[in-house]
This record gives sequence, structure tokens and C-alpha cells, in this order.
Amino acid sequence: MRADRATEPWEIDPVDVLTTDGSVARIRQLEHADEPALRDLHARASDASVRFRFFSASRHAAENYVDHLLREDDDTLTLVTTLAERLVAVATAEPVVDRPDTLEVAFLVDDAEHGRGLGSLLLEHLASLARRRGVRRFVADVLGDNLKMRRVFHDAGFSLVTESEAGITHLEMDLTTTARVLETADAREAAAERLSLRPLLYPRSVVVLGARRDGSGIGAAVLRSIQVGGFTGEVHVVHPQAASGIEIRGVRAVASCSELPGPVDLAVVAVPARATATALRDVVSARIPAAIVLSSGFGEMGSEGVTMQRELAEIARRGNVRLVGPNCLGLMSNGADLRLNATFSEAVPPPGGLAVASQSGGVGIVLLDRARRSGLGVRSFVSLGNKADVSGNDLLAAWLEDPEITAAGLYLESFGNARKFARLARRFSRVKPLLAVVGGRSEGGRRAGASHTAAAAADGVVVDAMFAQTGIIRCDGADDLAETALLLDEQPRPGGSRLGILTNAGGIGVLAADLAEREGLVAPSLSPATVERLSALLRASSGSGNPVDTGAGASAADLGAVTDLLLACGEVDTVLVVMVATGVVDPAEVLREVGAARRRHPEVPAALVVLGAPVPDRSEVAGFTLFEAYDDAVAAIGKVARYAAWAAAPHEEAPPRDLTRAVAARSRVTDLLERADPGDTWLGQRDIQSLLADYGLMTSGVVVRGTEAAVEAAVTLGLGQGVSVAVKVADPEVLHKTERGLVAVGLSTRAQVRGSLARFREELGRTSDVMVQPMASGIEVAVGLVRDPVFGPLVMVAAGGVGVDVWNDRVFLMAPVSRVEAARAVRSLRIWPLLAGHRGAQAGDVSGLEEIICAVGRLGDEVPQVAELDLNPVLVGPSGCVLVDARLRLATAEPTSSARALGTAGGRRARER
Repeated sequence: MRADRATEPWEIDPVDVLTTDGSVARIRQLEHADEPALRDLHARASDASVRFRFFSASRHAAENYVDHLLREDDDTLTLVTTLAERLVAVATAEPVVDRPDTLEVAFLVDDAEHGRGLGSLLLEHLASLARRRGVRRFVADVLGDNLKMRRVFHDAGFSLVTESEAGITHLEMDLTTTARVLETADAREAAAERLSLRPLLYPRSVVVLGARRDGSGIGAAVLRSIQVGGFTGEVHVVHPQAASGIEIRGVRAVASCSELPGPVDLAVVAVPARATATALRDVVSARIPAAIVLSSGFGEMGSEGVTMQRELAEIARRGNVRLVGPNCLGLMSNGADLRLNATFSEAVPPPGGLAVASQSGGVGIVLLDRARRSGLGVRSFVSLGNKADVSGNDLLAAWLEDPEITAAGLYLESFGNARKFARLARRFSRVKPLLAVVGGRSEGGRRAGASHTAAAAADGVVVDAMFAQTGIIRCDGADDLAETALLLDEQPRPGGSRLGILTNAGGIGVLAADLAEREGLVAPSLSPATVERLSALLRASSGSGNPVDTGAGASAADLGAVTDLLLACGEVDTVLVVMVATGVVDPAEVLREVGAARRRHPEVPAALVVLGAPVPDRSEVAGFTLFEAYDDAVAAIGKVARYAAWAAAPHEEAPPRDLTRAVAARSRVTDLLERADPGDTWLGQRDIQSLLADYGLMTSGVVVRGTEAAVEAAVTLGLGQGVSVAVKVADPEVLHKTERGLVAVGLSTRAQVRGSLARFREELGRTSDVMVQPMASGIEVAVGLVRDPVFGPLVMVAAGGVGVDVWNDRVFLMAPVSRVEAARAVRSLRIWPLLAGHRGAQAGDVSGLEEIICAVGRLGDEVPQVAELDLNPVLVGPSGCVLVDARLRLATAEPTSSARALGTAGGRRARER
């Protein structure tokens, strides 16, 4: 039953989604122009569908309901789904009398489109929109024999309560976004992406549009690559002069895709930019499911190019074509049974398990060439270009459960839906390594902001925080990515960060050990027993034994024996062997002996560097991963060790949002913003304390105005009874109070309190609110929040106090934050030994600090108007944590940007969850 009230109008942007069979559908709000299509949808519904929807076979109920939805004063949320511009489904959510946090939902799907998951997609989007409006639950009445609709509700992943009576099942669905809800939606989307992108990633037939007869140009280059690369499927060419019977590189041309002799999986379009739309329509007409547009001259060229690119995306969407590009290098599908090089690069790596997506064609070429030279196996390569449709998110979803993909590497210059990317990346990294290089991360783009937290959150810091939290292996360039991927591919994962270093040149070993420390590795001293055995093998003292220096005169047999011992000792997790050619022994003989030792202990990761001699053939160093430089080897080992530790650690999800608390807090801050001047608003301490208290964040002390009120508050807190107090100005317009002398600590008498307030009045020229607090002690930590325009709320944990900017000891986390993530962040700080109890001191309340971090994350996640928050310092003592000072800025909430300004932006609109 609907309530007799009107709500504010729903504002919804259209969003493209994938059905379970991989088709592209569009979900949008109902428009008045949809009336004929909406009536037709209800008219063509079967008798069974009408009965299931309206509990009656009467068509009048359906007609009346359409009239109801089209009324301008109606407050029902109505979403429709279109496939190729045909309206095929409708979903409604209506207010319920006396239940303002509840909506009643109902669905009707075209009988011909059943089984494509349209009901599930509509339910997911209804739930997302309703949550933003503070709706906590959906209710629905479903006929008992409507098994399909009951399954839609059950499979959504939400908490569901059902009650059946007289053949009708009443369902109540809690809309809280739990980990299960997200996993269910992600799994459904990943399955759809795999199906939708299969013709693109695993094509069996290809057509090239734009290959010139004289063999010049990109189109002909791609055709040549396909043929030379050994593609065994069918290859076709479309050329406007095909009527004259021309052949291009031995392939007889046809005039259009509609003339192709049979089904084709993939079209490669390399025509001039202004002819691309026409070519893509030709592709659509032939029902080719995937296309790559190599042509440039689109979004990267300004507003006119952006318009042309949008036209391509719309043609592809309407035609149910998955589109890569434009302005891209192409793709490779590089399996044992499928060798397709649909690029204009001749750098073809060997087959393997790595999947690569690159937003830059140039970086892609470098990466492919590096993989070819190093022997890194690549299964799939996709040059994303301007990302008019297919994005890195889409590929990650498709590669996640692809058994032929063992790892993925990304080069990105922009993020589409950044929060969705982070969620996908975390899920991917738990199963397979994910490596990434992000271009354009200049520290020069430091965000303007008055708080310590905002000043610290530069672009590069934000991306690094997201990488660390999601398990992404951050790489510094194409070479770094290829070398790290090679180590992951060829070696078992290390069990820890202990690095054993063996060299015949002592100085190199020392430098490698220094680099190891920088990479988060440790070169541990070996046990006395192992050192003794090393000394016996080398016939000399070996000191601590690590790095192990055999000396320039060591024989090949000695080097092999020491390698064997280091691999077998169980005291290191990875072994790095750095051999320098000296002329004393034959390098080939050294490699044979060292290689034989390696083969006896394959369970320990091992890397090899040969200096001063020709780089050996890979067959000569089987079992080792070969590097050209020891610093590159140490860097790769450090990255792999960090990833292995992240993957092996326990994982947990942050608790779901508390919708009741979130709605109340948002209402409070909305009122505060409406009462304030336009723009940003720094809150006073009373408002800060009220807002933070809802999240369990209690600042110490009381806020008062006037000298005598401050003295009275101090006495209440214990002044004169052995308790000292601090007083500070509590005016939100006063920044950097310490520098202006507006903080007084250690006050033990009433006179001192009065004197401090007199100094405050003199400095400010007026009376202001002050906060009176009992003195507390502990390790100073800063916890803050800043809202990034792309990644959303970020929580900062740092060494605190007035030196927060000096120590530069900080970690950022994407909100919400789980306890596991909070614990990892605290332990990564350089001040961690102090918190843990340095040199016999009592440990601080680390658990309390972790809860504060999580609470700040919940605040940022649930209240989008909180733009900045500084809790500095938080004093972490043995008996608890004290929040000494808090500053909080509100700003009108804006939707998260769809792309970070790191370079070319774009991409098919992806739904936010």
C-alpha cells in the first residue's frame, strides 16, 4: 500500500549493465516518452506473467498500473531496462504507509527475456538508489508458485525474512550492504563479463576493416601481424573496392561485413576517424560481437573528438558489441592453441599465464618487447586506448576465474569507477597476483587544504594507499612490471622477507643488502652452525655469513656447494646469487654447478645475476629467475615478498553501514550546512563532539565560554586535587593554535587558568570558546580523514603531535576500514615499536587505536559531507586512548568523480555499489 505523501523526485543517470548472457542492457528512469513501450510490455505479457505480477489474470490491472506510474504527482521510483533500445523490463519501488524507511517493490520482465538476469539487475540498482535515500528495507508479496521471482530475491545476497499464508509469500529484505551482497553482485558481473568478452579475448575468426591494397598503414600492418603470427582461424578483409575482385595479402576482400561468408568473432577497425562510425555500424549489421578501433582522433583530440567517441560507444551499445579503443594498439590472444597478434607490433612474447591491459599503446609495446626478451609468458594483451567501452575493471572481472590466466598486469593513466576497481582488485589479488603501473602520479598536484590530513593526501600517496590495501603490486615502469611478473611466474612464493645473498664480490653483496633493507627485506645473520659450515667450505671465516662472500678465487665447485648450503639451511626465504666474472674460473662451469644446486632445492625462490660476462641463455640457468642487475632483482624480490605476506594474512571485510546512524548523522550535518555560510564549514567543538559521539569517538574535556566557567570546569575535572589541566581555544575559525600560543598545558592552579585565558583574549582581541581538558600522557598518534574526489573517503594514520608534517610517518587507507587493515597500518608506522612497548616500556592500547581508525572510516563512509577530520593528537597510553583535539570540516557532498585526472579519462559507465 502506498503512503499518501510525495517525496523529492528521484534523479537517476542511465547505466549500462551486462546480462547473464553477456548482452549490454541499459537501466534508466522511466520517462513519459516510454508510455507506448511500457503499455506494450504489459500488453504482450503472458497470462502467467500478468497473474504473477498482479495476482489476477485481468488485463485491466496492468493497464491501470501503467496509468498510475505515468502520473506526474506519483512518488514511485520506476526503473526500466532496454535492450537495443527496446523496453523489456520494469521495476517499481513505492512508499509504504507508516513505514518511511520501507519501499514495496515489484517487477515485470518480458517473457522473451526471462533467464537473462534482468530482475536481479533491477533489484540491485533499486537497492543502491534506495539506500542513498535512507531506505532500510524492501518488502514484496509474491505468489507461492512464482519460483523465478522468489529466487531473484533469495539470490541477491541480502538478509531475507519470508512468511507464507494463503498461497502468498511476504518477503522483507534488509538493504544493508554486507560482504555477501557485494560478492554476489561481483560474481554475477564477473560471469557476465567473461561471457561478453570471450569473442574478444578468444576469437576464432577475424575481419580487418581499413587494410590498404599497397600494404601501407596500420590496417595492413595488423593484417600482416595476424598472418605472420600464426593465427589458425579464418581471416577476412573488408575493402570498398572489393567489387573489383581485389585481394590484400592473399585474402579476398568483401565490400561490407554483411557479405562475410559466415559468423565472425572480432572486427579490427583501422579506417580514418571520420569513417569509423560508419564502419562500426557495418560491424553491428553483421552481428559481430566484438570490435577493436585502432584509429586515433577521438577523445584525445578535444571536444569534437569526444563527441565522435561518444557516438562510437552508443553505436556499440545499441548493437551489443564490446568495443576496445579507440586510439589503441590492438590485442593479442596468445595461447598454445590460439595465436592471434591483432596489433601493429611485432614484439610477440611466448605463451604463458600473464594477462596485460595497457592504456598506453607505447607502454604496451615496451612491455611486450621486454616480455619477449626475458621469456615472460603472456596469455592475453589488450591495449585499452581511450576506453570508450572495455575498461580495466571489465578485464579484471573477466580474468578473475579464467583458468588460463595466472596473473595480471595493468598500465593505467586514469581510473573509471575507482572504488569498484579497488574492490575488484582486492578480490583478484587474493586469488592471483595483480601488478600495476600508474602514470601521471606527480607530487606537484598536492591538494590544497588546511588540515594535516588533507595536505598529506597527494595523488601518488592516494594511489599507493589503494595499492597497499588491495594487494596490488606497485611497479615503477614496464621493465619493473615484466621483471616482477617473471619472478612470480618462475618461482614459488616466499614464506617471508629473509633474503640470503651469495656473491663472489663482497662490495656487491653489501650494496645488495642495503637495497634489501630499503625494499622491506632483511638479510639476517645466519646461525652459528651454518656459519661454521660455510667457513669450512670456504676455508676461511665468513663473519655473520650473510651476505656470503666466497671471494674472487672460489672455484665453481665451491660456489655450487655454498649455493646448496644457503638454499638448504632454512634460515632464508629467498636466495639471490650475484656472480661477477673474474677470469679465475669459467663462467659456464660456475653456472653448471650453481644450477645443479638449485635443482636440488626447487622449493626456495632463487634469482641470479651475472655481471661482467655475456648474459647466459635461459636454458643454462634453469630454476633461477635471471636478472641483468642486482638492484632490479632485489626490488622484484621485495615486491613479491610483500605480496606474499599480504596474500597469506587473514582477510576480513569492514562491517556494513549502519543505515539508521548514517541517516541521522547526514540529517544533522545537512542542518549545520544550511545554517552556515555557503561553502566549506569548520565546525565548533560542541558540534564536533556531538557528531563524533555517534561513532564512539569521544574527545576529552568540556567546551565553555568565559574565564570563570573555565575555572569551574577545571575544578570539576580535579584541579586542586592533584590533577593538572590544559586549556585551548575552541573557535573553528582559529587555525594552528599551538603556533599562536592559544594552547596552555600543565595548569595546576586557578590563577594559571585565569592567566591563560587572559593571554588568549589578548592574542585574539576577543573572548572565544575554550576547551578544558585533564592532562593525559601517551604516544602521540594522528588519525584523520580526507575525501578524495575519485577514491572517496581516506583515513590517515600517522605519528602525531606538532611534528606530524616533519616525521612523514603516515599511512592512508580507503574507507571503510576493517580491523585487519587498521592493525596492518598501525604496525607499518615507524613509531610502532613505541606503541608496542619499546625497551621495556608498557605497550599502548593498540586495540583501542585500531577501533578509532575503524570508527573514523565508518564516519567517512556513512557521512559524505565530512570533507576533512583531524584527530591530533590521539594519546595512546597503556590504559586507553585519549582524543585530545579534533577539527572537522563539512562540505556539500558531491558524487565521486568518474575519472581521476591522471591522463586520458573515459570508459563505459559502471554501476556504483
